This record gives sequence, C-alpha cells and structure tokens, in this order.
Amino acid sequence: LGCSGRDRFHHHRGLTKGGLVTFYLLFVLELSTRRVQLAGCTSHPTEAWMMQVGRNLTDPLDGFLRQKRYLLMDRDSKHCQAFRELVEQSGPRCVRLPPRSRNLSAHLERFIRSIKEECLDRMILFGDRSLRNAAQEFIFHYHAERNHQGLNNRIIEPGDEVRCTTGKIACRERLG
Repeated sequence: LGCSGRDRFHHHRGLTKGGLVTFYLLFVLELSTRRVQLAGCTSHPTEAWMMQVGRNLTDPLDGFLRQKRYLLMDRDSKHCQAFRELVEQSGPRCVRLPPRSRNLSAHLERFIRSIKEECLDRMILFGDRSLRNAAQEFIFHYHAERNHQGLNNRIIEPGDEVRCTTGKIACRERLG
C-alpha cells in the first residue's frame, strides 16, 4: 500500500480513586518503519475525543499521518464518520478493514502483544497518567533499544551507543 499507517484500540484496566476502570489506548503504526505512536488514552472514547485525536494525528507540522497515503483501521464504532472525514481532508485515505480480519494488521497486533506481555500486564497501574507513562516508556524502548526480526534485527531509531565496543555499561531506570 505504499506509505501507510495502521491504528488500533487496546483496552487495559487501571485503578483509580473510583475503583477499577477500563482505559482505551489508541496506537498508530507506520507499516514501512514499524514506528509506533500512542495517539490517545481515555476511559471514555467519545466522538469529541476522537476528533481531537484526529486533529493531533493530522497536524501539518508534526502529525503522525503527515505525508501518509492511507490509514488502515478496523471497523470499531469509535472510528466515527466525522473522524474519518477529518483524516481524509488532510490527505490520507481511510481504508476500513473487513470484519474479524486480525491477520490484515499483523504488525500492530504483534506490537499490542509485545506491550502487553513485556510491560502493561506486569504492572498495577494507578490512573491514566501512569498508564500513559508506561506506554510511552515502552514505545521509547521499542524504537531505540529493541531489535526487530521483521527489520532484519535492526533497531528502529538506534542511538549513538548502538554498536559501541568501548565504554561503561549503564542501567537506565524507566518507571521508578
């Protein structure tokens, strides 16, 4: 499909003052590079929230969908008509995948599995801020420190320390 992105909702439970709450995380993945962005996190994915997510994704200066040709999306009702129109007005064509076709979004499904198994399912998260922080830290790790078999075991955004053969090994604390 050329240069395209793919989005998908993932839900995760977190503790709040009001008890156990289901949060919805919207991830967007660029298929060619496997770069991922957390587009949003909320406990109530309303049309107004989706419209704000759409404005953020299509921002002409730094939106994730800038210069993309397609946005592949599942048939979740949260992808309202107004959201799809907003995205298409900025350039990318919205392509809705057939129902129950997880094999058509294998790269994003694999990312969701990785973030769940390696990060989110291993923690008790308190509120949306801690969930968003954990997801952002995992995405940083996913881009800068984790090799990817689908990319010939390369790192998506390697830092200067990659392939360095001298120096000290340092441990970085991510989530406290």
